Amino acid sequence: MKKDFIDKQKKKLIASKNEILESLAKRNEQLSTLTADNEKGDDADIASDTIDRTLLNSLGEADQNRLLMIERALDRITQGTYGICLACGTKIPEERLESIPSAALCIECQSKEERKVM
Repeated sequence: MKKDFIDKQKKKLIASKNEILESLAKRNEQLSTLTADNEKGDDADIASDTIDRTLLNSLGEADQNRLLMIERALDRITQGTYGICLACGTKIPEERLESIPSAALCIECQSKEERKVM
């Protein structure tokens, strides 16, 4: 894989990582505000705050998973294994990495993994 392509992907991954970290920080602030305000209000307000808190937590978990995938992709770049499918060892097409820079599996292996989950 060309060094220019890998450098471009690394920049994308770092930008996505920074975006997620900023998003998580904002959600933490929002969650702190909800927790501090929880004692105020009637039962409807408390129920609404609980729903908001649950939603913020689940969104945070999704971002945490994306962050982990990005960190692993950055590790693969450092190790020189970026763009190689972790399951079968074939090269992941650049088109796939363009659309999903953190992809760890080729399309065929990813499809197999998704079928296992179903």
